[in-house]
Amino acid sequence: MSKVMLIDGLNMFIRSYIVNPTLDKHGNPIGGCIGFLKSLQKVCRKFQPQEVIVVWDGHEGSQRKRALNKEYKEGRGPIRFNRRLIELSHEEQKKNKAYQLIRLMEYLNELPIIQITIDYVEADDVIAYGARHLVYGGWDKIIVSSDKDFFQLCDDHTYIYRPIQDKIVSKTTILDEFKIHPSNFALARAIAGDKSDNLPGVSGVGLKTIAKRFPFLANSEEYDFQAIVKSCAMQTKRLKLHENILQSTDLVKNNYSIMQLYNPNIRPINRIFIDNTILKFEPEFSRLKFTKMLFEDDCSYINFDELSAVMKKIKR
Repeated sequence: MSKVMLIDGLNMFIRSYIVNPTLDKHGNPIGGCIGFLKSLQKVCRKFQPQEVIVVWDGHEGSQRKRALNKEYKEGRGPIRFNRRLIELSHEEQKKNKAYQLIRLMEYLNELPIIQITIDYVEADDVIAYGARHLVYGGWDKIIVSSDKDFFQLCDDHTYIYRPIQDKIVSKTTILDEFKIHPSNFALARAIAGDKSDNLPGVSGVGLKTIAKRFPFLANSEEYDFQAIVKSCAMQTKRLKLHENILQSTDLVKNNYSIMQLYNPNIRPINRIFIDNTILKFEPEFSRLKFTKMLFEDDCSYINFDELSAVMKKIKR
């Protein structure tokens, strides 16, 4: 069966940017770029996809979600940089990060890989749209990201690969671990909240409690928040959690609007742009340009022969 791999670009880049201390021949940190390419080589070798799409967060990609909750993704803890980045000032770190991202995109332009970025749109929405795209009907979809937001997209042909844990997440593993079906996972998380995105949930309610008190969420049928409200209201002996949920209607609905990916928030004109990018893409591997760039950056850390062998297998 054909496979398409959808990579959460910034998610993969940041991991390498933080921990990889590699320098280019000018002494500038280049670990984010090189680490990404090595990770790309690894996941392509592991899954052998016929198509690869790297999706980047667009400029002000979180704007719509911040309009719903101004605290969205705010207050995140400081990043623990590798020793090379610690030596740079804050301004130098920002410039280096921007340089590495631009350089990485230049590398990817020479590979048989689709890149997509849309202003005011988060990568999550584009990946969700791409995973359900008609051109990939019947294909297996592998989403590469550590973000649990993508769990809701798992079905018989859609999987999440979490590189740090080297773990494949499927519809079955989600049901086994959480006792919640992927079609109801966004609703459950809207109730529980998401600390990583600074979205508070209903007080005293976590995913385990939700699965225990609302077992119908394990069904494949997609439920809405009204089903939860109805279940709470029908309890003859209401617990504190039922009262808390009933008093948090606006919070849960707001969280759900931010978290859900079943209907990606992408304007029609941007959907057309994604369609054209996917349908008109012709895979091409510019070996000479790619090799020249590696030479310019003195990046002997990349096994070019192995990367080349992997890239040759990417064919629609």
